Amino acid sequence: MAELKVKTRQTGATATVGRTGFPHVTSVTGGEIDIVTSPSQPGFNPLDLLYSSLSACLVLSARMAASSLGVLDKLTEVTAVVTGEKATEGPSRVEKFNIAFTIKGDFGDEIRNAIAHAAEDEICTVSNTIRGNPQFETTISG
Repeated sequence: MAELKVKTRQTGATATVGRTGFPHVTSVTGGEIDIVTSPSQPGFNPLDLLYSSLSACLVLSARMAASSLGVLDKLTEVTAVVTGEKATEGPSRVEKFNIAFTIKGDFGDEIRNAIAHAAEDEICTVSNTIRGNPQFETTISG
C-alpha cells in the first residue's frame, strides 16, 4: 500500500458536569456536544461517542485506503455500523466491538475486503488504539 500523508491537528476534549444536569463536552478545536444519560433521551451517551469515534474513523480510513489502492474514483459510499457488547464480569467495559462495513463502488469483493482490512488494521487511529494497551496519565486537583 502507498505511504499515507498525515496532517496532524490539535486534539482533546473537556467534559464538565455540575451537581445536577448532564455533561457538556467541548473539543480543543471548538466543537461542542451535550451528553445524555437516560435511555429514552435522543442524543449521544458516552458509549455512543465511543462507537461514533470508531465508525467515523473507519469510514475516513476506508476512503484513504481506497485512494492508496488506486480505486477512489470507483468508490461511491462507505458505511460502518459499530455496536458493542458489554462485559458481564469484571470492570465495566465493552468486551466486543461489532463492525459492519458497507463499501459501495465499481469493484469486486477482493478490493472491498482490502479496503476494509486496511482501514481497520492499518489506518484507523481509533481501532489501533482500542486494540492496543494505551497508558493513562491522570492528574487530580481541587
